[in-house]
Amino acid sequence: MRQVLFKQIYFTGIESLFTISIVGFLAGLIVVTETNNLVGRNELLTVKILIWTIVRELGPLLSAIVIIGRSSSAFASELSAMQVSGEIKSLRNMAISPLSYLILPRMLAMMLASIVLTFYFQAIAISTGWVVTSLRMDIPLDSEIINFFETIDFSEIAASFLKSMVFGILVSVVSCYHGLRPKTAMTEVPQAVSQAVIRSLMAVFAADGVITLLVF
Repeated sequence: MRQVLFKQIYFTGIESLFTISIVGFLAGLIVVTETNNLVGRNELLTVKILIWTIVRELGPLLSAIVIIGRSSSAFASELSAMQVSGEIKSLRNMAISPLSYLILPRMLAMMLASIVLTFYFQAIAISTGWVVTSLRMDIPLDSEIINFFETIDFSEIAASFLKSMVFGILVSVVSCYHGLRPKTAMTEVPQAVSQAVIRSLMAVFAADGVITLLVF
């Protein structure tokens, strides 16, 4: 189980860092550029919009979408193939619980990876926003950093943490559920992958709306 957990953490988390870095950089660049064009030289409002968009929403949401694209489909296809080939049945015959050996490590790995990748995404996006704002508006970088930490509230950080944790759990549960549904042929594997991805996206957006309404 420990080996399965480490393998899934590496696959879901570490191998996603490059993609998250690119997406975070572009998100920070786009948000700050559009904000500067809209409000002009208004440092405080720029910082607030950066917090509202990156910390509250885009950080957890875009990280979850990247994870769904990479890991949800992989989880569903791997487990579906194991189901069709009889490996799941063989595990049960050896008195190995598929829940503890296959599902729990994936759930824990995806939850941890989702939390870490969300805050990594936010760090990249916000740092990019600081640099772009400093260059475009000729504002000292240290002033932006101070204003950011004076403006951000603990509830916004807590909400971001809660969203990333819930998203990781939801995506892993939905992916494993569709992967482990009974199948008789390999032609059913692509259908399971498609359903896992679509329903993971639906679950993430629904949870995002509910948490946002409850917290803010």
